[in-house]
Amino acid sequence: MKLSSVLTSVNQIEKSKFVNFLDRVCTEASTRDKELAKRISAMDGEIKNASSGEVTQLFRLSQPLLKREVKRQLALSGAQASLLVNILSRDGNCVARISWIEQLYAQEWSAIDEHAKALLERLKLGSEPDRFDETKRLSIYFSCLKEAHHNDERINREAKITDEERGILNVLAHQLDVTAEDRVAVEHLVNPIEKTGVQNCLNQLREIGLLFVSKKLQTVYVPDEIVSMLHQIQGKQVADKHLLRILRTFSDAELSNILKYHDKRIRGVERNDKIETVFKMGLSVSDILTKDLHNEKSNVNEKKERLKQLIDDLQLNLDKLGTTLEERCELIINSLNTSTEREFNILSAAGYKSLYEALEQHVSGLTKKLREEFELEENLEVDVERLRALSITPYDILYMLTNDEVKSLKTSMAITRRGDARQLIIESFANATDKLIENYDALAKRDLATLKKHNIDIAEAEIGVKFEEVTKAIFEELGLDVDEDLRRSINTAKDQADILISLSEDDVIIGEAKTCKSGDFAKYSTTSRQVKAYANRCESFGKRVAQVLIIAPTFSTDFVESAQMDTEVNISLLEAAGLKKILEAFKSRRNPNFSAKLLTKGGLLKADLIAKTI
Repeated sequence: MKLSSVLTSVNQIEKSKFVNFLDRVCTEASTRDKELAKRISAMDGEIKNASSGEVTQLFRLSQPLLKREVKRQLALSGAQASLLVNILSRDGNCVARISWIEQLYAQEWSAIDEHAKALLERLKLGSEPDRFDETKRLSIYFSCLKEAHHNDERINREAKITDEERGILNVLAHQLDVTAEDRVAVEHLVNPIEKTGVQNCLNQLREIGLLFVSKKLQTVYVPDEIVSMLHQIQGKQVADKHLLRILRTFSDAELSNILKYHDKRIRGVERNDKIETVFKMGLSVSDILTKDLHNEKSNVNEKKERLKQLIDDLQLNLDKLGTTLEERCELIINSLNTSTEREFNILSAAGYKSLYEALEQHVSGLTKKLREEFELEENLEVDVERLRALSITPYDILYMLTNDEVKSLKTSMAITRRGDARQLIIESFANATDKLIENYDALAKRDLATLKKHNIDIAEAEIGVKFEEVTKAIFEELGLDVDEDLRRSINTAKDQADILISLSEDDVIIGEAKTCKSGDFAKYSTTSRQVKAYANRCESFGKRVAQVLIIAPTFSTDFVESAQMDTEVNISLLEAAGLKKILEAFKSRRNPNFSAKLLTKGGLLKADLIAKTI
C-alpha cells in the first residue's frame, strides 16, 4: 500500500508516531534546508497539523534525511529489530496481522538458530591448514564479527557493532564470499537474537516511523515507500520477487554457473533447489548479472548480448539498452524497481480480476502457491484486492509459476498465438476488457442478447459487477487514478462505493455505476442516500469529495432535476454511451487534453461537448 493509502486507513492516534518522527527529523533539518523550511512554513509551521497529502509530500522531500536517521536508529536497535525489518520488508508482509508477524518471526528465528548450531559444529571441526575453503572463510568472519561486537567491553562500554564496523564487516563478508544466510547465523552465535518480544520491537520500529499499527484491527502496515527505503538500507538492489523473477528466467546451466562461482554443490541438485540456494545466498544482483551468470570464457560482448536477451525475457520496455555492461545491468535493475505501477496499468482492475479467476480454474493449488511465495496468512482470503494492497501484480503471479507451468497454462487457456507465454496470457485479458468496453452500452442496459451475439458469455447476476469493473477500466484508460487501495480502506460491510478517483492527495470523486434493463434510471432517493453515505465516509478519512459522478444508461427527468437541486452534495450525471464516446474521442487524439475537472461540472454532463474539448 502507498503511504497515502496507509495514512487514510489508520486514525490520527495511530499515525501520530510517524508524524512525530517526521516532525522531529524535518524540524532539525529545516535550519539547513531552505526548501524544507519553506514547505513546513506552508503548513503553519506545524507538521502535526498537516493533511495526509501534505505529510506524503513532505516524506518524499525529506526521504534522504529519514533514510539516514532510520539507518542510524536501526544500528542502535539490535539484532531483533534487524530480523523483524527483514521480515516486514519482504514481499507480501507489508500488510499483516500482528499474530501472523509473530508466527513468521518464530519460524525465522528457529531456522536461524538451527543453521547457527550447524555452523558452530563446522567451525569446531575446522578445516585443513593449507586450505582456504568455506569453513576457513567462515571462521575468519566469525572471529572478526566477534571482535567487533565485544571490543567495546574492554573500555567498559556496552557490547555492540557500530555502523562503521558494520560497513567493514559487510565488505569483509563480500570479499570472503560469506552468504547472507551465513552472516545472520554467525551473528546469532555472537549476539543471540531474542526469541520473544516481537510486540515490543514492533512498537520500537513504530517510534522511528517505519510502520503503522492499527490497534483496532491488530494489523501492521508498512507503506511501499518505506519498504523501498528499507531495501536501500539493507543493500537490496531489487525486491525478492524480482530477484526470483530473474533467476527463473535463467537456464539450468546458468544457475550452475552462479553456484559454481561461489563453490556450491551443483551435481544432482534440482533446478528449484538451485534457485532457492542462489536466492538465499543474498548475492548482489549486479554481480549475478555481470559476473556469476556467465561462463568463465565469456567476453564482454557476449555478456552484454546475454543481458539484452534477459531484457526480452523479462519483458522490460527500455528506451535504451546501454552501451556498457554495467549500464545495461543498471537499466535492468532500475526498470524492475519501477515496474509495479506499470504492470498494474497493463491490465485494468476488471482485467486483473478476470485473469485471477481464470488462473484459479486452470492452475491447481494457486492460492496455496501464493501463500507460500508471498508468506500470506492462512486465515485470510486471497483475492485481487488483497493482492493489489500487497503490490502483487499479474506479472508477479505468472512469474511465480515455472516456465513449463506457464506453457501448460497457455495451452489449457486455448491461446494459440506464438510468442512469450506470459505476455500472451496478459494480452488475452486486456483484449477481453476491450471487448466489454466495445459493448459498454449493452452492458449498461443489461442486454444479454446483444452481449451473447458478440461472444460475451456472462451471467445476468454478474452484469452489475462487470459494469462497475469496465467503468473503472474506462476511467483508467482516460488516465484517471482509480484508487482501489483507498476504496478498500473506506468501504464497510454496509457502505461500499463502486469507484473512487483520486484527484490529489486529499480530493476524490466518488463514482457510482448503475445498470438499468428497461427505461431510464429513476431511483434518486436510494442512490442519493448511498452516495451521501460514501461522501461521509470519505470525509471521515480526511478526504474532500470534489464531486459525485453517477453513470447509468439514461436518466429520468425527475432524476436529473433532483440531482441538480441537491444542496448536500455535488452530483454529475453521465450516460454510459456518453462515457464511451469520451473514451473513443480520447483514443482518437494524438495528444488528448482530458481532465477530471470536465466531470465535475454538475448536472447531466454533455458528452458530445466533452468529446470535442478533449
